[in-house]
Amino acid sequence: MTITMIALLAAAGFLSGAVNAIAGGGTFLTFGAMTLAGVPPILANATSSIVQFPGYVTSTIAYWDEISSRWRSALVLALVSVIGAFAGAFLLLSLDNPSFRALVPWLLAAATAVFAAGPWLKPKASAERSANSPGSVIGQLLTAIYGGFFGAGMGIMMLAVLGVTTGGSYHHLNALKNMLAILIAAVAIIVFVGGGVIAWPEAIVMIPAGALGGYAGVWMARRVPQAVLRWCVVAVGVGLTIYYFVTG
Repeated sequence: MTITMIALLAAAGFLSGAVNAIAGGGTFLTFGAMTLAGVPPILANATSSIVQFPGYVTSTIAYWDEISSRWRSALVLALVSVIGAFAGAFLLLSLDNPSFRALVPWLLAAATAVFAAGPWLKPKASAERSANSPGSVIGQLLTAIYGGFFGAGMGIMMLAVLGVTTGGSYHHLNALKNMLAILIAAVAIIVFVGGGVIAWPEAIVMIPAGALGGYAGVWMARRVPQAVLRWCVVAVGVGLTIYYFVTG
């Protein structure tokens, strides 16, 4: 890898950790950077999971006050997150690169649309309800399957589902989202490492940058307007969608 490509991958890793901590969408950045680096789509997608993981951990630590008093109420959601992530990750491994390549532009288009709609999907503060209701469990299972398979836009989907089914403040929901995302990413990593589909040189560059970005992202979420970051991510998603449609 050239110095320029290393810098690009590190920047993508840092920004992905930051935007994931704020809401979601980091996969657009890591997937896009690895696409530019020439990594095949399945490897780029799988490697994104391992790159996102440290950022989810550090942002969860930064949200510890919100999580420490409520994590027991989310144990069922944690279980279905693990089950769904295994299903989605094994589904990805069942495909070859050409088959997954054909799906990528459609997945990116859908994920970009969901992410762009984030301000309308963003949960409003409401009375907190049980995190183990049938609606929240089914919604989280479907989100985890998607997260294990692809992951772009997973954070927004999870926030929307949790906001509708469990309620609570935005920062409580964002903290819960980050905690559940740790489990989804961890499962995906186990499956993808076992399947030998990780691009390790690119991962080694992006992982520490993603961890720093995850911690910094919580600081940004509390203090910095999110519109600029959101539309930068949308622009990346649109660009990637067009690229994969045109080159398909």
